[in-house]
Amino acid sequence: MRSYSKYCLLGVLLLLISPFTMAEPAQDTISPKQAAAMHSENKAIILDVREDDEWNEHHIPGAVHISLAQLDQRLAELQSYKNTTIITQCKSGRRSAQAQQVLQAAGFSKVYSLEGGIQAWDKESLTKN
Repeated sequence: MRSYSKYCLLGVLLLLISPFTMAEPAQDTISPKQAAAMHSENKAIILDVREDDEWNEHHIPGAVHISLAQLDQRLAELQSYKNTTIITQCKSGRRSAQAQQVLQAAGFSKVYSLEGGIQAWDKESLTKN
């Protein structure tokens, strides 16, 4: 019985500690200026995951457009970029972080989320369409 109590106590301690020790996957982000430089030097592609109406309103020239809702079904279109740096971009950064996770789960290793999305890009007065 004594041995059983030790294991129960150990289990309880592990349960209490685990939320603090299990880190979520790192969210790698990149600033708009860094993204613009990498994109203009052909060192990265920008993947715009906003909806069609947002894309049509304005977008970053040369960006690839696949909405977050379609990303899972259209991953094959990105296979040629599997070993290329991909910068996911949306309006403010929330959807691009989700897209980043989808791409990483699909085996894309160099994926960054644009800090602040296209709003931050525009605030920096970087090129847009």
